[in-house]
Amino acid sequence: MLEVGTKAPDFELPDQNGIMHKLSDYRGKKVILYFYSKDNTAGCTKQACGYSERYLQFMEKGVVVLGVSKDSVDSHKKFEEKYGLAFTLLSDQERKVIEAYDVWKEKMQYGKAYMGVVRTSYLIDEEGIIVKANSKVKAANDPEKMLAEL
Repeated sequence: MLEVGTKAPDFELPDQNGIMHKLSDYRGKKVILYFYSKDNTAGCTKQACGYSERYLQFMEKGVVVLGVSKDSVDSHKKFEEKYGLAFTLLSDQERKVIEAYDVWKEKMQYGKAYMGVVRTSYLIDEEGIIVKANSKVKAANDPEKMLAEL
């Protein structure tokens, strides 16, 4: 996980509609950049729906919400449509951003080790500096927690 006070690495990734986004496009706004493991899984769906339900509250505070996983653009589009998600999902199939933000880690499940995305949320200020970094977040609580931290 990247440390609070460090400059957030810039990136360029496609969203669920194939439109490219750079972190630097959002300079002057606060950004919640959250990393999750997979579209349509129970925890990731709770987290995404939580952000979507609170999206107007985030917008009122001038905050952009960006969700990142290694799923494809097509997978993100289906996920967005299935749950009516109101924010941007970014596809990082090559894991460049996932690795740059240090969220690709060894995980354990049923006694087996494997590599995967550790659910992590960053709050990035208007100047591109990380001001909050939460790792191993609880999917259902993350959106409310991040809203409270604003």
